[in-house]
Amino acid sequence: MTDEGPFFHGTKADLQPGDLLTAGFRSNYRPEIVMNHIYFTALRDGAGLAAELAAGDAAPRVYLVEPIGAFEDDPNVTDKKFPGNPTRSYRSADPLRVVAEIDDWPRLAPEALQDWRDHLASLLSDERGEIIN
Repeated sequence: MTDEGPFFHGTKADLQPGDLLTAGFRSNYRPEIVMNHIYFTALRDGAGLAAELAAGDAAPRVYLVEPIGAFEDDPNVTDKKFPGNPTRSYRSADPLRVVAEIDDWPRLAPEALQDWRDHLASLLSDERGEIIN
């Protein structure tokens, strides 16, 4: 990959610098699927959106992360749905190391968050919502 970051991961997990994020957990969007990759983005706000939409009741969090191994464009949002990689979204079968928690990311208003949840539910109800694992 040519993108050198910085990279971010959005989640509801409470993590510390040095922790490793790994594949093998259930999808936030299709909980019946165990994911073969860990996902991240070079856009802080994109990680914030992922954190807001993540499963669970904990507070959403955004972390600065570094990939430990190789990574590729996330096929769930690149080429299949958008030409190229405008969201700068990636995935890796190798872990990501947490570098720091990011506190200055914009939170969504409740109405905007609900709009995103509705949009996601709509996507997941048809073939466009298929997850490439």
